[in-house]
Formats: sequence, C-alpha cells, structure tokens
Amino acid sequence: MRIENSPLQRRNREYRYILIALILFFGILVFKQARPYLSGFLGACTLYVLLERQMAFLCEKWKLGKGFSAAIIVLETLLFFLTPLTGIAFLVIDTLSGITINPQEIIQKITDFAEMVEDKAGFKIFTPENLSYLPQLGTNIVQVLGSSIYSLIINGIVIIFVLYYMLLNYQVFGHTIKEILPFKEENKQILAEETKSIIQANAIGVPLLAIIQGFFAYGGYLFFGVSNALLYAILTAFATILPIVGTTIVWLPLGIAAIIGGDLMAGLGIIAYGFFVISTVDNVIRFILQKKLADIHPLITVFGVLIGVPMFGFWGVIFGPLLLSLFILFFNMYRHEYIPGSTAEPRVTTRYKTRKIKMPGYKGFKRKK
Repeated sequence: MRIENSPLQRRNREYRYILIALILFFGILVFKQARPYLSGFLGACTLYVLLERQMAFLCEKWKLGKGFSAAIIVLETLLFFLTPLTGIAFLVIDTLSGITINPQEIIQKITDFAEMVEDKAGFKIFTPENLSYLPQLGTNIVQVLGSSIYSLIINGIVIIFVLYYMLLNYQVFGHTIKEILPFKEENKQILAEETKSIIQANAIGVPLLAIIQGFFAYGGYLFFGVSNALLYAILTAFATILPIVGTTIVWLPLGIAAIIGGDLMAGLGIIAYGFFVISTVDNVIRFILQKKLADIHPLITVFGVLIGVPMFGFWGVIFGPLLLSLFILFFNMYRHEYIPGSTAEPRVTTRYKTRKIKMPGYKGFKRKK
C-alpha cells in the first residue's frame, strides 16, 4: 500500500528543489561573469593539490600560524613558479618584438625558392598571392602573445589570492568537498585518488618534459647555427603542450626557413634532428613520465589537451585530461555499480587497491602502512 507523503515532507522537498534551482542560477551567473578568470582559479586548485601537504606540515608539525604558513607557501609559489613563467613569457615577447620584418625580402626569398621547386616539379605550386600573407604572420603572433601576457598577469594575481585563502582554510576545504560528493565512501576515496594522481602527473610531468625538450632543442639549434637559439628553444619547450603537432610547429619551420635562405645542409640537419631526436625524446619521456606519475592512457592525454586548452587556456593541459578522465571514471562507476555482470573497474589511471587516503584538509582518513 502506497503511503502519501505528509504536507510537511512535500513542502520540504519543494524547498529543497527551489534551493537547488537558486544555487544553479547564481552559480551559472557567477561562472559567466568570472569566465575570464577561470584559468587563475584552476591554477590555484592545481597548486593547492600540490602544496596542501606542505601547509599541513607547517601548521601541524612546526605549529606555525595558518596565515603565516599560507603566506610562506604563496611567496614560494611566486618566486619559483609564477615569476619565472612570466619572465619567460616577457622574454619571448621582447625578442619577437625586436625582430624586424622586411616583407619584400621575405616574399623575394620565398618566390625564389618556389620557382626552384616549380622548375624541378614542372608545374605551379606557389603563387605570390598565396604567399603574400606570410609577412603579416610575425606581427599577428606578437599581438596574440601580447594579449596572452595580459591574461597571464591577471590570472597570476587571481592565483595568488585564491591559493592563499584555500590554504588558509585547508582543513575545511577538503572536508566540504568530500561532504557534498554524492557517492558512497569507497567511490569518494577513488575519486580523490584519481583526481590527485592526474593533477600531479600533468602539473609535474608537463613542466619537466618541457625543460627536457628545451634542453635538447637548444643544443641542436646551437649546433646548426640557428640565430636566437635560446628563444626558439623556449618556444619548443612551450610547444610540448600542443597535441599531435607538438614541437614540430617550431623546428620544421626553422628547417624550411634555413633551406629558403640558401643553407640547404643546415635546414635538412634541423629537420632531421627535430624528427629523430626532439620528437623521439618527446614521445619517450612523455610516456615514461605518464607511467611513473599516473598510468594515463595516451588518448586521454591527447584528446584531453585538445578539449582543455580552448576551454581553460594554459591550465587546460592539466584540466583537459582531468575533465575527460572524470567523465570516463563516472561512466565506469555507473557500470560497476548498476550494470549486473559488468567487468568495469571504477578507475581510470591508478590500478592499485583503494587505500585509505587523506582528502586535502580532511582528517577522516588515515593511510594504511
């Protein structure tokens, strides 16, 4: 026999739905207005995951005040992360801005090269009309980088303030997240493990890979006599975040430019070095780091970056794969919980048995020895 809900229960349910609707309405409104600063907030979340243990150590082991501990960590972040990143970006802008572009000289060199290729091939490949846009490329790149610098500075300020207050409330922050997750206890632990593992893998792995790539690229560019070798090495390092094309977007145009300029051996050498050394190092180190830090499938990384960079900018390198991984994780959780006979595991990266881990700032879990 069906028991009707009491008027009080119906009223409470109505109030609950109204409250959820209000939360969604104001949440969408705030998100829409704060969209330009989303990268800063995500950057603060990334750094929080990496630095939360340090905050707990300073407060609980050294018995320092929360405000003082948070200020120390924020200063550390500013000195060792945000300042170098901004400095490198300014170096790129300053160097590119100092490059003088002679449109007539560029068109003439490209036309000469095109005529040589067409004479060998026996038919028209290039035309002046098709190549006339190339002199504008450098100016467009500088403009794009200039706007990116402005966004980087603004979001850097957002990172500092948001990270400070997240660290200041680190005990409450993790507990609140765990409290609102609509999962059973085991799945909450799995979600925490997966999220932390993916963030650490990308936040540590991507910069490390970029440094290694930049080092190898710098050596090759110096050997083949590339002018502004340091600048192009930095650009190569940043290009590691680009899926599919990767560092090819830097060393291939350099090789072609050397060939067009008449230095055939240097151009072919740069292209060969990029293909056999830089690209090989990229692929090998990338997969080694991913396996060591988190067992993320390469397709998740590639398509995650493709999704994340347009959405989140620079931080899309981390949160793109995380977004895609969470989608797969929730899908696997559903199969595991609600489809009888399913062999799906509620995991994406980590394949070990669920441990009693500690949510950031949450004291309800203890690790098993």
